[in-house]
Order: sequence, then C-alpha cells, then structure tokens
Amino acid sequence: MAEFLSLQAAVSRYIDDGDTVAMEGFTHLIPFAAGHEIIRQAKRDLTLIRMTPDLIYDQLIGAGCVRQLIFSWGGNPGVGSLHRLRDAVEQGWPNSVEILEHSHAAMACAYEAGAAGLPLAVLRGYVSSDLPKVNPQIKCIECPFTGEQLAAVPSIRPDVAVVHAQRADRQGNVLIEGIVGVQKEVVLAAKRSIVTVEEIVDDLGASVNACVLPSWAVTAIAQAPQGAKPSYALGYYERDNAFYQAWDEIARDRERFQAWLNDHVLEQGAVS
Repeated sequence: MAEFLSLQAAVSRYIDDGDTVAMEGFTHLIPFAAGHEIIRQAKRDLTLIRMTPDLIYDQLIGAGCVRQLIFSWGGNPGVGSLHRLRDAVEQGWPNSVEILEHSHAAMACAYEAGAAGLPLAVLRGYVSSDLPKVNPQIKCIECPFTGEQLAAVPSIRPDVAVVHAQRADRQGNVLIEGIVGVQKEVVLAAKRSIVTVEEIVDDLGASVNACVLPSWAVTAIAQAPQGAKPSYALGYYERDNAFYQAWDEIARDRERFQAWLNDHVLEQGAVS
C-alpha cells in the first residue's frame, strides 16, 4: 500500500546510488520536482531509463548523477540537442555516460513485458535496422511457430519508477489524466515507485476508463504542486515553452549551467 511522504523523504528512502531509475511522462506530467530532489541529494551512478529524455535528464546528467542512459530519443523538443548529454557522451563531463538507444516501439514493448513479469519483449521493429549493430541488448530470435525472424529486447524492470500525476486520494490511489504514456506500465514493472501529485483529495473524481494507479501498485506518494513544470499538467498549468527555448543557451555552457543549477535547484528547498 502507498505511503504518504515528503518528496525529500521519498527520494532518500527509495532511491539509492547505483539504482536503475525510470522517470516517465510523455510531453506532460514530466516529474521535474522529483528529478531536482535527486540532484539535491547527490545520488550517483544511476542508470536512467526514459523513452524521450529531455530537459530533466539533461539536468541530471549535467549534475553528475548518471552512469548510463537507456532511451529511444533524446533532445530538447522543438529546439535541438541536449547539450549536457552531448558533453557527457562526447567529452566525459562531468563524467562519462554510456548510452543504449532503442526505438520507441521497443521501449514500450519492454515496459509492457516488465509490467507482466516477462523476461523479454518481442517485436518486428528492428528488422533491417542499424541499431542492433550498436546496442547489444537487441537480439534476433526465431518464432517457434512460423520460423519468422524477430527482434527481442530485455524487459524493463527498474529498481524505481518515478512519475507525476494530477492527484491522489487519501487511500493512495492515483489519477493520471490527459496524455498517458507508459506511466502505468513503468510503475507496475518497477520494484519501487514514487508518484508525485499536484494535490491529495478525498475523491479522485475519476471518469469511466480513467487511468488510475491503485494504491497496492504504488510505494510512495509525495505532494508536489507544480511538480511537472516546465512541462504541463492538464487541468493545472500550461507548458512553459519559453523555458524550453531558454534552456538551449543555458545548457550550452558548463559554467552557465552550473550557475543555473545552483540558483534554481541546489539552493531551493525540497517540496514537502
């Protein structure tokens, strides 16, 4: 059953150095507040997983938290590159980061397989692709029924899943509204999960066929108002497009990035 903790306590208790951490949220509900708390607590040697690593992973990498990145696309949406990611991969600053690149389809299948407790996911997507040449996680298998050659990837079963949602009720059930990516699958696949929410309510007000994470699937819930900014949370606030544009210049320069990190993350208190 989910327990209610401060964000500081949840990250301290459930994320350890060396863990594999999947922080998901597609376009909106990206868990920025949780990522900033990981930076403040100076977690190290993390393997980060995300279908579309964008600004929060750029910040975590630049802060020296990351050893490996498993992903399917990386960039500043609508703007360009992730300069802290590029610097880590190309120049080893602040430390070298190993990358394993997949397709979106493969990662979605791998999360689903992890949620089902399966060891691998099978798909056609890598046939005639060059990714198997650079990613040793991609294997070729033969279908035992048809003889067809298929691709297989290991299921994703992270140590910790971190997602943001609109609200939780006092029993620990969580409602996700709007664009739903793989938040449900990553929470079900993970050993432990931290869910940050805009608010805690008596009644979720969930509509028919709503995406609700049941309390038994969630380890910890932390209230974090505006915890997805500068991405958006449907029904609460809009995307801060100006910040995504500004990030391109902030992240290009190491000293400017470090100054931003100090002013906007390290000197800011954790969300309680």
